[in-house]
Amino acid sequence: MTLKPHFMKNPLCLLLVLLLTIGCENEGNLTFEPLQLTGDTCKECPKIEINIPRALDETAVARAINSALEEELIALLSFDGELEIDNMDDAITSFTNSFKELKTKFPDETVGWEAEVNSEVVYEDDNILTLIFNAYTFTGGAHGYGSTTFLNFDKRKGVELENWELFEDMEGFQKFAETKFRIQEDIPQNENINITGFMFERDIFHLAENIGYTKDGIQLIYNQYEVASYADGPKTLALSYQEVNKYLKRIVKP
Repeated sequence: MTLKPHFMKNPLCLLLVLLLTIGCENEGNLTFEPLQLTGDTCKECPKIEINIPRALDETAVARAINSALEEELIALLSFDGELEIDNMDDAITSFTNSFKELKTKFPDETVGWEAEVNSEVVYEDDNILTLIFNAYTFTGGAHGYGSTTFLNFDKRKGVELENWELFEDMEGFQKFAETKFRIQEDIPQNENINITGFMFERDIFHLAENIGYTKDGIQLIYNQYEVASYADGPKTLALSYQEVNKYLKRIVKP
């Protein structure tokens, strides 16, 4: 006869064990709350909608995350070069006031401005946390501009990482990424990288400005105008961890 532990006979005990197990598995993850910011609602106001995560932990990496997100928003919304803007509320005010001033000068020509931001955690383990920052702005002209930014953080050191800090062998990674990019975009391996219409500077392949960890692998995003025309849209290259772990400083088990 097989003996069973006493708690197996009690559903409440079993549920408690399950919850504790899940808690242990996620105990290294940071805690976030949603932060929603909007501009003033009026006829002469631009549309501003911001949805970002705010790290709640009292740790160096949490402070680095919140600071990095604030810096991204300030850079996106600040239009008054004469003012020193150091917080999100002032950045929203700057964007709003710039539109109102333009509307006052050209009341019949100025169309509504927009700014929309959405950000979320797309990868986290014991060492790395990556946020994706999607932004769209329209400030007149033929069309608006959308962009995606990856923000990578070293959780142990509590700092934001530059792209070069992600790699043990960046040169090898670049060569591998070029081979995969050419295959994806049907560019012959022995031809000029721009032969099919891309616009790499000096006809030389380069890594995207935005590189990040995701649950499926390392992702490179070339935003509009970075290597192709606006009409061609952004270009994304996804590389599995199984393919690129040998190039990474912080490997991920596939």
